[in-house]
Amino acid sequence: MTGVFMQNKGLDYMSENGSVRILSAGAPKTGVRLCAEAFFGKSDHPFEIEFATAPVIKERVTTGAANADVIVLPVPAMQGVAGEGLVLADTVSQIGSVTAGVVVRNGASDPDVTSVEAFVAAMLAADRLVFNSASSGQYIADMIDRLGIADQVADKIARVATGRAVMEFLAADTADRTIGFCQITEIKLLEHLGVHLVGPLPEAIGKVTTYAVGLSASADNQRDALSLIEFMASADGKRIFVDSGVV
Repeated sequence: MTGVFMQNKGLDYMSENGSVRILSAGAPKTGVRLCAEAFFGKSDHPFEIEFATAPVIKERVTTGAANADVIVLPVPAMQGVAGEGLVLADTVSQIGSVTAGVVVRNGASDPDVTSVEAFVAAMLAADRLVFNSASSGQYIADMIDRLGIADQVADKIARVATGRAVMEFLAADTADRTIGFCQITEIKLLEHLGVHLVGPLPEAIGKVTTYAVGLSASADNQRDALSLIEFMASADGKRIFVDSGVV
């Protein structure tokens, strides 16, 4: 099959040969890619996927720089762009949810995530707290603020661009008590970098993000893109997402 996979390559991203162009948030990336491979595999129809953070995608859709046929975003962001007519509302379908998790470097100490109290103590004792600048990272920043420890941990916080950057930061870090935060799907995908999942956040402060897919109002290849969207929302597509950790 023909596929081109891209990660934040800039705004001069163009489609060739009638490709279906997919612009997706990072957390459900494995399911998105596997759905495209499964759907287009029999026909060998070309497709292109670019992954970026949800805020970047929303900005690009809003400014007309998305250059994509299929858009994958968290539901609130999707509702925003669909409400503006930038994604066709009647094509939008939910594809599943991902859970925020705690990740550390292999060999580092695992923080206690069995209760909010234990995890707060672990964050206060941590050398660094690392999370991204996407919507999932903003949730962590808000969580820290709600827990009333923002001032106490302010000098420990490291913000990076993406989930992958969180894992790369952790893998290169030598401290014993650095704690990272990311969507569990991304953590599992990138454990080969030398990190591992500790577990989800304690239930009382946990975060589940639901994602949706829709057809861009400016799509060049509407027919094939809509067929892919319908496949993603089908029972077969949902099974692919569940197998990838999107539930």
